Amino acid sequence: MFSLSIKNRIAFYYILGTAFLILILFIVVHQIVSITLNKHIDDNIQTEVQKHLSEYQYVDGRIELLYEDEWMEREHNAIDVNPVFVEFVSEQGILFEKSPNLKDKELLFDKGFTDGDLFDTTLEHKLIRQIQVPIYEKGDKVGYLLVAMSRENAVMVILNLERILLFAYPFVLVVLFFLARIIAGKSIRPVQSIIKTSRRISERNLSERVPLPQNKDELYELTLTINSLLERIEKALEREKEFTSHASHELRTPLAVLQGTLEVLIRKPREQGEYREKIDFCIAEIKRMNTLVDDLLLLARIENTQSEINKEPLYLRQLMEEVIPRFGWAIQQKNIEIQVFLDHAPAVYTDKHLFVMMLNNLISNAIKYNVDNGSLLITFTDKADRVELIISDSGIGFQQSAQEVFNQFFRAQNAIDSQVKGTGLGLSIVKKLGEILQIQIDISSVLNKGTEVRLILNKPI
Repeated sequence: MFSLSIKNRIAFYYILGTAFLILILFIVVHQIVSITLNKHIDDNIQTEVQKHLSEYQYVDGRIELLYEDEWMEREHNAIDVNPVFVEFVSEQGILFEKSPNLKDKELLFDKGFTDGDLFDTTLEHKLIRQIQVPIYEKGDKVGYLLVAMSRENAVMVILNLERILLFAYPFVLVVLFFLARIIAGKSIRPVQSIIKTSRRISERNLSERVPLPQNKDELYELTLTINSLLERIEKALEREKEFTSHASHELRTPLAVLQGTLEVLIRKPREQGEYREKIDFCIAEIKRMNTLVDDLLLLARIENTQSEINKEPLYLRQLMEEVIPRFGWAIQQKNIEIQVFLDHAPAVYTDKHLFVMMLNNLISNAIKYNVDNGSLLITFTDKADRVELIISDSGIGFQQSAQEVFNQFFRAQNAIDSQVKGTGLGLSIVKKLGEILQIQIDISSVLNKGTEVRLILNKPI
């Protein structure tokens, strides 16, 4: 089965519809012309009937003409210029008078025909249209008036029209097909532009976009969709490259440390306590690597969770009662005082799973970078259409800008100096979750005094 290009398919389907419409149009034109010509003949016959019904007299059982010399007029003498044939016959069909143009011929008379009806017949093998009208004298039928006119011209006109239509039909369709191809070619030109641009686009130039058509039609929507798809692909590849780069960079250091430590261990025999110390160190590095991998995978998953958001009314106190016990051991180790003032906090409208991830990271940081015997205060501010959740700690703080601390793998210098283990991904995860959940995050910190984080959430509508 042959395959057509989209341009030819458009032209082909267009021609199918057009061919049907033109066929209907030609049939209608043919019928209108045929009906019009026949009606014209019928009207002329009726005119002749009315004229000749006033031109006879009935004498001694015969029908005679009043003005016999008028029968010598050209219209009754000529047979080739729209002739009119007239006969007067008795009730039994006996000829009384006839027009000279009939010569030795006679019109068809048949009492079986309905009086006054028009019908088609022939005269010397030529097509005519005829009528037979009864003639009454004092209420009695005394004969018939037969009037006929040639249909040759009308039939010739109709035959010529049929030939013209039959010739014009395929010719018009062929012309329309090529016109449709030209129009279709212009219409799908943006599609060809899309194809050319798509062929040029590769992993190295994903930033290129398909030019938008001027008309905001279906092709405009298609181009927008393709550009949106390219943008998502570009961002996905950027995230993949970023993930690979960060993962390789961050994993290389602990792997190098592990390799160096183990190489030192096997160089010479050592005391059991020294072996234990180095092995514990390696285990700690492996745990840190596991945490790093988990955080990196979490970041990768967060980028694709937009369609999985399920917002619902949530109460802050219930969420904190779920989150804080997870850090009970760390809180006891540092003897941190936890104060939670959320008893009268109104409900917020967000996704529970993702918001709990945010709280986990923020509470973890507030405990991890807090000082021994420090404090952690959790409270809220109720606004008209939103709620501000405030998490304050008395930890080591930082002096960098708030924007800088949200960068991936960022760690403040005092955090590094304090030898607190971390990946530098916690606040980056919080920022991405906040963007997805449309939660505004404000963070402020004073070095060696503490940090305050404000989460601005929407209330249920």
